[in-house]
Amino acid sequence: MRLLTIIHEFPPIGGGGGAAARDICLGLARRGHEIKVLTSHMPDLPRSEQRDGIEIQRLPSLRRQAFAASLLDMAAFDLSALLAGGRLIKHFQPDVLHAHFAVPAGALTYALARLHKIPYVLTAHLGDVPGGVPEKTNKWFRFIGPFTQPIWRNAARVVAVSEFTRALALQKYNVPIAVIPNGVDAASLRPTRITVGVVPRIIFAGRFVEQKNPLGLVRVLSQLKDLRWECVMLGNGALFKATRDEIKRLGLEARFTLPGWVKPAEVLTEFARSDILFMPSKSEGLPVVGVQALACGLALVVSRAGGFVDLVESGRNGALHNWDAADDMTASLRALLSDRAALESARTQSLQIAQRFDIEQVVDAYEKLFAELYAKGIQK
Repeated sequence: MRLLTIIHEFPPIGGGGGAAARDICLGLARRGHEIKVLTSHMPDLPRSEQRDGIEIQRLPSLRRQAFAASLLDMAAFDLSALLAGGRLIKHFQPDVLHAHFAVPAGALTYALARLHKIPYVLTAHLGDVPGGVPEKTNKWFRFIGPFTQPIWRNAARVVAVSEFTRALALQKYNVPIAVIPNGVDAASLRPTRITVGVVPRIIFAGRFVEQKNPLGLVRVLSQLKDLRWECVMLGNGALFKATRDEIKRLGLEARFTLPGWVKPAEVLTEFARSDILFMPSKSEGLPVVGVQALACGLALVVSRAGGFVDLVESGRNGALHNWDAADDMTASLRALLSDRAALESARTQSLQIAQRFDIEQVVDAYEKLFAELYAKGIQK
């Protein structure tokens, strides 16, 4: 099959949604499908490249930050890609279009599908669902919400990355929605053995924004000064300076490392050196960093938000708490940091749970879905 993936952020741009799209594309390419990706360009990136069997075309946009996109950036991508996407479709003649994020890629894909009579699949990641990330997108959906209905209604198939994302979408869109989780190459990430660090290492990976609650993380860890630990916080964003200032105010500079935005491969390198993923997020879809952390054998202390509930069995491989339950999070971290055997056991259990999210199972599900649409097209 020939498949065209459309997404406004594709590694090294963006976060977990882009990484999930990349892994699906690579998995399908390994199975012999022709895959092209239409995405945003940023300075210092090639306009076109071949990567492990997929062709990536990056189009002009207003985007200047890898870790953040404004509504204007997204609109610019859609406008830029409308003509370029049409030319690519005429040349490539894809059998199916695959849009990641209803906004903005879904709007663009809907228009291209109508113009060229091609079925499309929509994958929703949470931030593109009304109410998914209210602190960021509620103001957007007040204006664009009514215009999103056709995007969902006209998709040949709609997929959500978690049960939470599906349930939230069903409150707004009366369409069938399947769940296919984000996945990772669990076998390649699996460590040869689990060894807890002499000084246990805690890691955070994500945008420094209200949704991810980086300030809450620092304040929780400030209650554990009596224990040995170190923390690395990967990422950047609007709250980066405030987070750094809070670390200084609490006298924790020697405990924290803040390298800024790093490449996806560097995230995995940092995971391989860590013991606990700590993410007190206010909302999540199915975070790729959470699945990667499982596959790398990390214990997870995370908020009871979105897809995190699918990754953690409390008392087995970590703990789930409400994002504002700081005392409960402190207690769970203290239990793991105070007992090396318990931390090693939790890390080992994460490796077992990670098998549910192996990328090959995810690619199986998408390949089956695309094949059904391809067969319908052949029969017409």
